[in-house]
Amino acid sequence: MSRTVRTSRGTRVAGAALTVAALTAALGGCGGESLESKEAGSGGSGDGGKKGSLVIGSAGFTESALLAQLYSQLLADAGYSTSIKTLKNRELYEPALEKGQIDVVPEYAATLAEFLNGKRNGPKAKPVASSDLAKTVEALKKLAEPQGLKVLPAGDAVDQNAFAVTKAFAAKHDLKTLSDLGKSQQKIRLAAGDECDIRPFCRPGLEKTYGIDITAVDPKGVGTTPAKQAVKDGTDQLVLTTTTDATLEDFGLVLLEDDKGLQNADNVLPVVNAKEAGGADVEAALDKLTKVLTTEDLIELNRKVDAERQKPVDVAGEYLKSKGLMGE
Repeated sequence: MSRTVRTSRGTRVAGAALTVAALTAALGGCGGESLESKEAGSGGSGDGGKKGSLVIGSAGFTESALLAQLYSQLLADAGYSTSIKTLKNRELYEPALEKGQIDVVPEYAATLAEFLNGKRNGPKAKPVASSDLAKTVEALKKLAEPQGLKVLPAGDAVDQNAFAVTKAFAAKHDLKTLSDLGKSQQKIRLAAGDECDIRPFCRPGLEKTYGIDITAVDPKGVGTTPAKQAVKDGTDQLVLTTTTDATLEDFGLVLLEDDKGLQNADNVLPVVNAKEAGGADVEAALDKLTKVLTTEDLIELNRKVDAERQKPVDVAGEYLKSKGLMGE
């Protein structure tokens, strides 16, 4: 599963299930009020909360916080009282979603599918996700529904592992795709996470699928500043990052297309507690965003928060208004 190499974003990494006691303790420290009681009007906005209250879950990284704000503001505009609860990682928020302690979470199709697959079938379970979005979502639904979760439609926006080189290196060797890099027969030193040597979507996949000659993995992390700086300086030639990395331009880097579909379909989609938030109104409100949000939009939204230091709540509101998705 592609997210397992992304250790810099622990929220996207599958791991062992937490005990009930640990989960309860963690939830209690995530933002004041307990998730056990969701009262209408708590931290929400919109049409007086006439349709009741919804808690949107957010993981501990910029993009998740932005998506949670987008969901929250859309649902508030649709008449719900909304609040956001930030939980560090999927091991915390997924059980909370099952229990109805939170109602809605922005997710990534392939990563959640493999998380639930491992939770049900064990860490060595046969993978169910692939680069085929339709098949991945179908597998996800089969795993999610018995847990009381409803998977809403996925859109075009995708945040998955990606690989970048400098613009100068790409121009010199006429590179646009990872296949081009393999055909160039260049010896490549790869800046990535320390698990890249063994993860099928990292070094092994690049070598087997694309024939890229990787001489070494430089363990500087996934999309970190030191990793990108190493490629910019020429110490390394390739860096593992993500498709929504908002700082590539700052380092003079460009993504190479994954033209053979090595990476899984990690398209953004909402997942809700079926009992608490499985109605048509919630789906209709969130689908307005899903239909217009693009990967390029996510890059720009991330940039405004990470580079310009704008607040996610403001960035989300401006985006929704610019797309005509919010009432006045």
